[in-house]
Amino acid sequence: MQLVKAGDTVKVHYHGRLTDGTVFDSSEGRDPFQFEVGKGEVIKGFDEGVLGMKVGDKKTVQIPVEDAYGPEDPKMIMDFPVDRFPRDMKPEVGMQLNMTNSSGHNFPVIIAELKGDTVILDANHPLAGEDLIFDLELVEIKGASLIIMP
Repeated sequence: MQLVKAGDTVKVHYHGRLTDGTVFDSSEGRDPFQFEVGKGEVIKGFDEGVLGMKVGDKKTVQIPVEDAYGPEDPKMIMDFPVDRFPRDMKPEVGMQLNMTNSSGHNFPVIIAELKGDTVILDANHPLAGEDLIFDLELVEIKGASLIIMP
């Protein structure tokens, strides 16, 4: 029976939750999630969690912060003047926005706090600083393609 190894493309159903039981994502009601194992398309703990599974296997993996989205980075929290927002926008805590850095790259931020004339923006991933738990079910394995060189 084929077991998942690095380079395989797999399809999994998953149910992701925090250690307090809060569900943050699930493939329920959707097609299974597909990714190539070992390619860095998913967080390290999820990638490693499917290794050695066979089609039909179910398991729960606990992923520590370091193998998930990492710890919260204080450098990703920034002060932004409220007068730099569009006049017709009223900033509110929890509001999700997209910012553009000096290199022209877009990145998501969340308004974490309002402090007078300053808005505190958090560019950390929403799951940064969290240990994660995933219930996994392996649905399909497509072996890595072999390339024959002359």
